Amino acid sequence: MPKSKRDKKVSLTKTTKKGLEVKQSLIEELRKCVDTYKYLFIFSVVNMRNNKLKDIRSAWKHSRIFFGKNKVMMVALGRGPADEYKENLHQVSKHLKGEVGLLFTNRTKEEVNEWFSQFKEVDFARAGNKATFTVSLDTGPLEQFPHSMEPQLRQLGLPTALKKGVVTLLSDYEVCKEGDVLTPEQARVLKLFGYEMAEFKVTVKCMWHSETGDFQQLVKETEETSEMEEEDGEEENDN
Repeated sequence: MPKSKRDKKVSLTKTTKKGLEVKQSLIEELRKCVDTYKYLFIFSVVNMRNNKLKDIRSAWKHSRIFFGKNKVMMVALGRGPADEYKENLHQVSKHLKGEVGLLFTNRTKEEVNEWFSQFKEVDFARAGNKATFTVSLDTGPLEQFPHSMEPQLRQLGLPTALKKGVVTLLSDYEVCKEGDVLTPEQARVLKLFGYEMAEFKVTVKCMWHSETGDFQQLVKETEETSEMEEEDGEEENDN
């Protein structure tokens, strides 16, 4: 039987080598930024959205932002005093847990804090988020939806039916209560009805000064923040 052209063996050693090369390239890029920029800030993100992070990158083209790949960033900066790339960078590594990123810039602490404190954008909540307010739907026609949407709405748990070709809610329906941990179905319903509950927010946590080696913690760690970091939801986003 002739051998299929698709039946090709993939060398795992080559795959690993390529992965190592990517990591090494990132390490070199990070260290280059350490040598180039005056300040290094560590920031955390709540309700991460890639499109929002893209907006931040566009606004900070004069600087460099790295997000995700926490373990690789720790290797680049150094995990302890013995292997840190520059003085006190191991203090930065201690905070590389969870959804955090690095901002290399020549802008001052005051400029960075002012800009990021004002950058807050709301978005649709996802499953697992907490409802920030109660949402109830009243009985009656849902004219914003085409008739073809009725089966989908019913599948999501809404008491709907078609009346004279119009999607109609047959009884009052409570989508969620304030404080509820949202299910995938609830999150989908909220999005369909246009209720935004998630706030994309960036908190600047720490700062490192390249000229002096000084490390400064800018916000106190709360129990909630610590628990979130321990979950270590390390994102593997492209830098």
